[in-house]
Amino acid sequence: MSKIWDKFIPEHDQAASHLAGFGRPSGLGRRPALLIIDVQYRTAGTRPMPFDQAVKEFATSCGDTAWRAIENIAELLVLFREKNWPVLYPHVAPKFGFDEGRLTEKVPTMMQIPPKGYEFVEAVAPRAGDVLLPKKHPSAFFGTPLASYLVNTGADTLVVTGCATSGCVRSSVVDAFSYNYRVAVPSDAVYDRNQASHAVNLYDMAEKYADVMDTKTLLKTLVALEEAK
Repeated sequence: MSKIWDKFIPEHDQAASHLAGFGRPSGLGRRPALLIIDVQYRTAGTRPMPFDQAVKEFATSCGDTAWRAIENIAELLVLFREKNWPVLYPHVAPKFGFDEGRLTEKVPTMMQIPPKGYEFVEAVAPRAGDVLLPKKHPSAFFGTPLASYLVNTGADTLVVTGCATSGCVRSSVVDAFSYNYRVAVPSDAVYDRNQASHAVNLYDMAEKYADVMDTKTLLKTLVALEEAK
């Protein structure tokens, strides 16, 4: 079965990785938690729009690709609500002058986002009882109490969704893996403004750090996990 990254990663490279033993699934644990990373209007726009239109509203928007992913995040969120599993929202906090640093040197538009851009997309917005984690850097773990909250919930598995696949999602997945969590990444519930980066980073996460699958497959896996208890 073809993968989203097949047109970007040569067969020789994939074979070399598999010969080294990478790419094996880890499976899920018994207590999943859902991370919804940076699903804010600044990354999606206030409504579905083609990319070239969306960036006129927010320069950091990913356009309609974000909204396709948000539909899948919403499906996962329904299941997590039904099962009363933990839902956490790592999100970029508003930037101030003292936040200027390496990231804003690379992406100066980060300092120009209006307040509306920092609001959560309504379709998957948090509710009372969810954990909100403002962050200043890509990883949801860096400089935040995320690990402490996860310990408190007893989570052993993280389902990581949101934006951007090549940035905040990937860095959070690598850190989660480093903390010895099992990690699942639904490939169609994460998004990026650059589709090559999206595909290549999904490949790299699948080879080294996470189980990568589409939302439909992940939902079946999560339901089966609950039924097996």
